[in-house]
Amino acid sequence: MEWSDEGIVLGVRRHGEGGAIVELLTRRRGRHLGIVRGGASRQQSSVLQPGNTVLATWRARLEEHLGNYLLEASILRADRLMASAHAAFGLSHMAQLLHLLPERDPHQGLYDTTGAILDAFEAADSAGMLVARFELAVLAELGFGLELETCAATGGRNDLVYVSPKSGRAVSRDAGSPYHDRLFPLPGFFLGAASPPGADEVEAGLRITGHFIATRVLEPRGLAFSPARASFIAAWRRGTAPPRG
Repeated sequence: MEWSDEGIVLGVRRHGEGGAIVELLTRRRGRHLGIVRGGASRQQSSVLQPGNTVLATWRARLEEHLGNYLLEASILRADRLMASAHAAFGLSHMAQLLHLLPERDPHQGLYDTTGAILDAFEAADSAGMLVARFELAVLAELGFGLELETCAATGGRNDLVYVSPKSGRAVSRDAGSPYHDRLFPLPGFFLGAASPPGADEVEAGLRITGHFIATRVLEPRGLAFSPARASFIAAWRRGTAPPRG
């Protein structure tokens, strides 16, 4: 069996004498692993870095085998991502969440989203919003998407300003007002608002996605967020804090 595809490097670990097992998020074939012969060499190390995009050819005798990769560099962004604390931690956090996807299950929309985020990750002022949107997309891909288009109480589409922490559904201002202290504020950028969100809105978005990923995805599997998420948020806050006068 043989196929070729584009992929983003998610992780690399040594294999045998000088080889490496490389985990890619591929465009058409989802999260897919393979062996790279000589992958531990200095020549290959610059390519086999998380965050880079590669052109991959996979070969195996049978489809269910681990198989071998031949990888060619396409977009080398790892050095640029590692130079920024928020981008480095953000990439590590995103890779942890992508690892939850079923292996070899295609997620082309999430592949495109991941590549676009990595290309724009250097700008600290937008990085928090990008990660919140990424987490929202991961929830949807795993079957736990939030329902933010209509009010859970009335079915209406207007003045949606809250999210229920139980149902993951939007709630209108009037319906949620008596329970506002038990609801999440709904940030406008989750609804496609055109204006850039402020830091408070981004924090609100990260609280929502963090809550639902933890309670619906990680905890049922006996897992928790890696420390990279908290480190990303701390680095993003530092990067967006106003200068002291």
